[in-house]
Amino acid sequence: MTEAVTPRLREMRWWDIDPVLELEKDLFPEDAWSRGMFWSELAHARGPEATRRYLVAVAGDRVVGYAGLATSGTASDSGSAAGADIQTIAVARDQQGTGLGGRLLTELLRAATDFECAEVMLECRVDNVRAQKLYERFGFEAIGFRRGYYQPGNVDALVMRLIDPATSVQGRTDTHG
Repeated sequence: MTEAVTPRLREMRWWDIDPVLELEKDLFPEDAWSRGMFWSELAHARGPEATRRYLVAVAGDRVVGYAGLATSGTASDSGSAAGADIQTIAVARDQQGTGLGGRLLTELLRAATDFECAEVMLECRVDNVRAQKLYERFGFEAIGFRRGYYQPGNVDALVMRLIDPATSVQGRTDTHG
């Protein structure tokens, strides 16, 4: 019997794009992101002007999950609070149900807090009940729909919002999210 390796989380880098794309195509075959989309996101994830935070979860030498957050504005821009959007969270099929999704989400919400975001938004397929339950456990609330958002298949997206992500992650140490 082999001992399960707890995946470690780290910043996504350009060399992670190929294994992330493999996972992306397995999990989201009909609407997978392209290599260019990941390159574009990572281009905004480093340096003093960074507006993105992307993570990978690695077990051994295998990428088993990834997640990304994009921010808009800053807390100091014309006095308005910054907002964030969860762009993606994905967990390899053999890692689903282990709490890895909750760990990735916790880190994205910490990043939103670091970016001084007042709220975090996301879209989730209306038929992805497992993801919706995860987001609800973190305090996200459904606020609307985007009709036909996911293509092909014309599947609606549930729009969810979390106000004050700092409150959601304070003291959060659970790994079963």
